[in-house]
Amino acid sequence: MDPEKLLKRSLELGASAAKIVRSDAIVVSEWVRLKCQYGCNGYGKSLTCPPYSPTPSQMRNILREYRWGILLSFEGHEANIHEIVSKLEAEAFLAGYYKAFGFGAGPCPFCEKCNLEDCIHPQKARPSMEACGIDVYTTARGAGFQLEVIRSRDERPRYFALVLIE
Repeated sequence: MDPEKLLKRSLELGASAAKIVRSDAIVVSEWVRLKCQYGCNGYGKSLTCPPYSPTPSQMRNILREYRWGILLSFEGHEANIHEIVSKLEAEAFLAGYYKAFGFGAGPCPFCEKCNLEDCIHPQKARPSMEACGIDVYTTARGAGFQLEVIRSRDERPRYFALVLIE
């Protein structure tokens, strides 16, 4: 399966838009995890969230082992982003991209309460980009997406996910 087919497949699965990004264009910053620690009520409550998720330093090392990935954009809350990411990752793997690995958006949705010991959904549970220190705003803007801070609850949120491929 070539990259264009994976892009098309991501749209079929429910992404609003998707683009191929080089791994060296994915921006990782130390401050991003502070937003998880001091701004998200999911901090420390899931194996996919900090402090359990890869650190920014680990994420930088991981990105060096890839050349590219697919950055997915989602409008609003309708799509099950983690399901879509896990399906795209699995399909990429089965197509021969054995290094494929996905990153969702926000806390893991698969369990009401994580047992914090052994994940019961290891095939689907993935950390969010933010949990690993990925600066989603800078990365998305660098890929050509328009992304601004939401200023009111009336505005429709935009979410991003990533599947590293090769």
